[in-house]
Amino acid sequence: MTEVTFHFNVADRVSYVCRLLRKSTRKGASVVVTAPLTLLNELNVALWTFDPLEFIAHRLLPAHASMPTGALQTPVWLLEDVTAAAHHDVLLNVGMPAPAGFERFARLIEIVSTDDDDRRAARERLRYYKSQRHALVLHDAASSLPLSDR
Repeated sequence: MTEVTFHFNVADRVSYVCRLLRKSTRKGASVVVTAPLTLLNELNVALWTFDPLEFIAHRLLPAHASMPTGALQTPVWLLEDVTAAAHHDVLLNVGMPAPAGFERFARLIEIVSTDDDDRRAARERLRYYKSQRHALVLHDAASSLPLSDR
């Protein structure tokens, strides 16, 4: 069963996701990030520029496109629709409803900003995951060490 972790009180989602992806890929995890296209485009640019000494291999896949051959060689995929995803270890959901097919991933990480609408929607997703009996973990991003220090 998929473990679902909520990272809440995230002040800057793009920067936080970049650091989380750096940490995950250093551990050898393959990750799919799902979000609205505008946020995926921001993240795509940020992954090229957030750390001048490091590059996180990633690819943005347009909606309704299928993953190309050799997709598992790329550790990070930015997708609007996770049903196109091949097998990956972790799914990061940034500001979307509960993604269809999230059960295929070992872990789902929900990124929740400090925005009231985002928090309200996240509470609905939390209730949904709980009703489906998924293991839930809550992580307050505002009261923890930066991801690079763990």
